[in-house]
Amino acid sequence: MNAAPPVTGFAGILKSLNGDGQYGVTLLVLVALLLLPELGGETVRLTLRYDRAGLESFQIYRLLSAHIVHLDLEHAVLNALGLVLMWALFARDFSPGRWLLIWLAASLTVSAGLWWLSPQIDWYVGASGALHGVLAAGTLAHLRRRDLDGWILAAFLVAKLSYEQWQGAMPFEASGLTLSIAHLYGALGGLAAALLVRSRREPL
Repeated sequence: MNAAPPVTGFAGILKSLNGDGQYGVTLLVLVALLLLPELGGETVRLTLRYDRAGLESFQIYRLLSAHIVHLDLEHAVLNALGLVLMWALFARDFSPGRWLLIWLAASLTVSAGLWWLSPQIDWYVGASGALHGVLAAGTLAHLRRRDLDGWILAAFLVAKLSYEQWQGAMPFEASGLTLSIAHLYGALGGLAAALLVRSRREPL
């Protein structure tokens, strides 16, 4: 039997990112979801961001919409790259439906944390809090499988969150674009959701 030819080009890149077939299309759609709101500029940003005054006026959609808008294009691109990295590491660790649940839980936990525990923060935008929820959930999945990288990821996540609460933004993060407390809230939300659902047991 002849071996299948290697997958090259753009399809090869998607496959290396856990993105072959329909999953590749999903990845592209999610990246677009983070980037396209920038076309609307400040109007869209003000309409969709987490905004305490808006929430007091029962604009409940802001609890979720805040996590797909950004300060500017640079901020959006950085979070889109973060999404691609999370996808490459963890895409197959949960089913698509469970990943959706984890993303929603992380996003809502960020918004709830800002509302209840950080009332001094009037507004917030960005996907980084929810992405930390993805990182926490994926790390838990790897720990459940007893993968060596699970312990490395766990040590990194704990160290990063601890440093941020003590010193603020990490050296490789743009301090003006980072709200460190949102990372903690998102990680806790993603971890809580991952504890409630089953991850895939087989190695990738």
